Amino acid sequence: MQKSPSPKVYGVLGYPAKHSLSPRMHNAAFRALNINAEYVIFEKNREELEDFLSSLSKNNIHGLNVTIPYKEEVLKYLKWKSPEVRFTDASNTIEVKDNNYLKGWNTDGIGFHRHLTRDLKFKILGKNVIILGAGGAAKAIVSQLARKGAKSIIIYDIDINKSSKLAEKINNEFPECQASALSHLEKINTRGIELLINATPIGMKDSDPCLIAPDKLRPGLFVYELIYNPAQTKLLRLAKERGATVSNGLGMLLYQGALSFEHFTGESAPLEIMRQALKEGVAKL
Repeated sequence: MQKSPSPKVYGVLGYPAKHSLSPRMHNAAFRALNINAEYVIFEKNREELEDFLSSLSKNNIHGLNVTIPYKEEVLKYLKWKSPEVRFTDASNTIEVKDNNYLKGWNTDGIGFHRHLTRDLKFKILGKNVIILGAGGAAKAIVSQLARKGAKSIIIYDIDINKSSKLAEKINNEFPECQASALSHLEKINTRGIELLINATPIGMKDSDPCLIAPDKLRPGLFVYELIYNPAQTKLLRLAKERGATVSNGLGMLLYQGALSFEHFTGESAPLEIMRQALKEGVAKL
């Protein structure tokens, strides 16, 4: 009797990563398309990272999604980088080819854009934006916003060098979009701003503060939170109370995951099945 081949292994790499709903979404897609694969969580600390990434092929791992805090750190292990990865210096999707040849993609920006424009019906053209954070996800999002016609983008990061470099890069690449770096949170002024994005991990813990003062949140402002667990952070709760339109990042997770799935498998992602799996996962949080 012929032995069935072992399922191909895919997963999400991060630290922390136990909260991720990606396994639920991808495994539902594998089942729907009868793909012999499984998607798991790889929670690795920095000391484990090099050994892990150097032995993916040996361990039958064929693809990874990358989350906080490794989207920039994985770059040195990539043999090939997509144009988006080269521009943002961040990768959230890794294809593992033969002999551990790693190809890096970034589906964060496109995933964010699809959720914002398709599901939430937000029009980016001519809008003024503030984004908190200048890490891997923020870089991808900012590049998409500039590419799609945002008028201005103000970038805040605790590391002013990171936000300044990102603003400079956007100004050089997309001169029609005015990008600038903000040195202190207290200086944030949302007057004239249509979209506020939190691309930091602040908000994942109950003890985390709200990064924006409540009096800066108002009707006419769209507040987008990349965090999806918890479904409602302090920022989203306060923004909603103050009359702002709000969304968490579950839709971005769906679309970036669907794009990653297509890179992994070469198959069209069963989007509605993945969406339903995420909804069921959220209900159990």
